[in-house]
This record gives sequence, C-alpha cells and structure tokens, in this order.
Amino acid sequence: MEAVRRLAPVTTESEAKYKTAPHNIEAEQALLGAILVNNEAFYRVSDFLEPDHFYEQIHRAIFEVCGKIIRAGKTATPVTAKTYLPDDLLEGVTMAQYLARLAAEATTVLNAADYGQAIYDLAIRRNLILIGEEVMDTAYNADVESSAQIQIEEAEKRLFDLAEKGRYDGGFQGFNQALIEAINMAGEAYSRDGSLSGTATGLTDLDRLMGGLQRSDLIILAARPAMGKTSLATNIAFSVAKAYKAEPTPDGHMKTVNGGVVGFFSLEMSAEQLATRVLAEQSEISSSDIRRGNIHESQYTKLVDTSNIMAQVPLYIDDTGGISIAQLSARARRLKRQKGLDLLIVDYLQLLSGSKKAGENRVQELTEITTGLKALAKELEVPIIALSQLSRQVENREDKHPQLADLRESGSIEQDADVVLFVYREEYYLGNKEPKEGTQEHLEWQAEMEKVHGRAEVIIAKQRHGPTGTVQLHFQANLTRFSNLAREDYLPTRGE
Repeated sequence: MEAVRRLAPVTTESEAKYKTAPHNIEAEQALLGAILVNNEAFYRVSDFLEPDHFYEQIHRAIFEVCGKIIRAGKTATPVTAKTYLPDDLLEGVTMAQYLARLAAEATTVLNAADYGQAIYDLAIRRNLILIGEEVMDTAYNADVESSAQIQIEEAEKRLFDLAEKGRYDGGFQGFNQALIEAINMAGEAYSRDGSLSGTATGLTDLDRLMGGLQRSDLIILAARPAMGKTSLATNIAFSVAKAYKAEPTPDGHMKTVNGGVVGFFSLEMSAEQLATRVLAEQSEISSSDIRRGNIHESQYTKLVDTSNIMAQVPLYIDDTGGISIAQLSARARRLKRQKGLDLLIVDYLQLLSGSKKAGENRVQELTEITTGLKALAKELEVPIIALSQLSRQVENREDKHPQLADLRESGSIEQDADVVLFVYREEYYLGNKEPKEGTQEHLEWQAEMEKVHGRAEVIIAKQRHGPTGTVQLHFQANLTRFSNLAREDYLPTRGE
C-alpha cells in the first residue's frame, strides 16, 4: 500500500509554488478493493466510470483488467486479476500483495457508486484545469487570424465535450464497442412503440421508410417556396417534443426514452410567428384568424387550453437572423449542456453564413456550412434537419417533381446529407393552371383538383441506411398541418 501512497503529494516549502492536480488515492483504492471482493460493485460504476478517470496509472490498469474479466462472464479477484497485471508497475511490493491489500481495505458495494462518483468528479476537475491552462496559453499566444470569438467557440466546444464524455479526447475505438452500440440500438428499437430505431416523427408512413430520425444524421428537407417545408418541420418538431419522456441514469443524467428535446433555429421567421403556426396546427384554428382575432369565445378558450399544453413541451426556439455555422454550433452545444437535445432543426440552410475565408465564394461557403452541420450532428449525436431552397429550374420543367440536381448552389448538400427529403404538392401547381370556366378543360381540371386536393408528397430521394421512395401525406393548407393520410386499404370494410 505504501508504494502507491508515497505518490500522494506532501506539501513542502519547495513545492508550495505549485498546486497538485485534485485526486483521491484512498477512494480509488477502496473502490478497486470493493470490485475485487464483490464484482457487483463494478456494475454500480461501469455506466459512467472509465479507466482514464483514475489518477494513478496502476489503478487505471487494475480497473481495466477487472472490467475485461467481468464482461467476459468471469469473476475478478486478486488471484484472477494478477495474471494480467505486470509486477513492474509497483516498487517494493508484488502485484499479488498489492491486490490483496486492496481487497482487505475495500469499501462496501453500497458505497461503490459514491466512491465512483467522487473519482469521476475529480477527473473532470483535472480536465477543467487542463482546458483552462490551454485557453490561457492560446489567449496569450494567439495569432492574427485567431480572433477572440473563435477562441471562445473552441473553448465552449471543449467544455461541451468534457461535459458529455467525461474527458476531452478522440481517436479510434474497438469494433467490439461499435457492435455493442449497434446491438443496443436494435434492442431499443425492439422495445420502443412502433419498433423504430430512431426518433418518431409522428408521420407513420415516413417513419416506416426511415425507421424514425436517426442519431448523427444530417437530413436535408428541401422544396420550392409555398410547398410547406417549414410547416412539415414544425409538425415534426412539436410531435417529437410532445412525446418527450426521460428517465434518470446511474450518473445522475436524464436519458430520453421517447420523443425528445428539440432545438429550432428559425432564421427566417420570428419566434412569435413560429409559435403562431404551431398553435394553429394544434388548436385547429387558422393562423390568419388567430392573427386577426377573428375567433369566437369557444375558440379562444381552446387556444388558451392548447397554449397551456404547449408551454410544457421541451421545444426551444432561436430566431436570431444571419448567424454563422460556428455560432449555431456553439448555441446548440450550450442547449444540450443546459437543457438536453435530441433533435435540431435549421430553417433554413441558405440563411446561414460561413467563415470570412469562404465568404468570397458562395459554393465554398455552403460546403463549409453543410460539412459543419454534419460534424455537429455526429458530435452531439442527434439528428439535424436542415431546410433548403430548391433552384428555379424546377419551374422550367413540365414535371415539377424535385430532383437531387435541383438542390441550390452546391453539390455538397447532397454529398454531406445522410437523407434528402423533398416536399411536393401537385395541388399548388395545378391551382395555377385553372382554365376558363364553363369549358371542357375546366371540368377536367376540376376532376384533377379533386384527386390531389389536400394531398402532399414527401419524396425520399436519398437515404444512406434505407430505401428511397415517396410517402403520401394529408395537408391542411389553412392550418399548415401535415398528417397521416387515411388510405383506402387502411379504412374499415364498409357495410352494405
């Protein structure tokens, strides 16, 4: 025991000029002893504690070896663990002797989680010190191109990574870890309503083809003006937020089990306009009537009741116009750190700006933006839905159905996106072609209008992990609301 305890600092006059990084050797020893005595202690801390959280190198090695033994379905004891640990890690004592002493001074299984949390917190503090020192060093030695704002955003990113991962690092992970995550995702899908691996949009047929909104995916939702892409985005946002349910995890965080916390960057509309849209959708009262106050008493009561329900929903709106991709990323990290985040929506892509370097070339700037959004989706481990305008060349074709080539300004949108969705409403285009009344053409036009009235198509033009295809939806223009379409094969058999 003394071999490790000698490493603990004893402040002397010569050492008073510097501070030792915070740590607790005794807590590490007591926890490792508990694991060696009763492997149940490992399961109390394995959800959040990792080998790198230990201060002493020997303790990191012991924790890692014990974890491998226990995960293999075997029992970790001083006898079984010493086989995989070299004696040269300690001075003046053999590994067998040290493991035996750890077991002799073990804490109880009941205290294991508290000791693990103490070790975890101290590791976070050490990383905070490291980040602080590097921020200070960068601020002192910044070059001409590194502005203060860039340094703040970089520091914020590192703090976010620390809050989410427990440490700031990266690099390769074993394929076995990726397999575990894949199996966990499949298990969650199996147990979830509707058997979706991702977050449900509330639109059944769309979820069926996409499996829900997948974590780390960049989803481009594109259309020409007046097709209803913002409406579809708000429909999905509110549906996800309304379904939100969470449960606590062993480390004190909240884990989303259904729906999710939604962040909505509205670069075009104000927060009030967006809220009015959602209020109209949910209360089934036209947004134009709400704005003009053209409602009767029962409708007003319904508005108040609906708004009270909406007020409880975890949907957060940022309506700052003209922000950069770096600012958007910093705000998204902050939202996840403070409130949680399960879905991010950006309305819309072309209103974001890139760095000054790329600003001279719009194609390069948009490439930077889409690449940044994809990187952010992976970093935050949430799906990002980014709305996009389509080029005018759609209007020059006889068939107005959008194609991937219609994405404006840059091929990087298609390249970086995991999923590309197009919104198309034949009713809009057909309505602009009304022939003269009383003619045969007008009668034929009316028949066509009846077929497409209230119908919209969501075209899945690209999907990395699933099929492409078209989903038919119902669209109520006065409420700007998309909903599932009642198809003939879904309807009950009619009585004769």
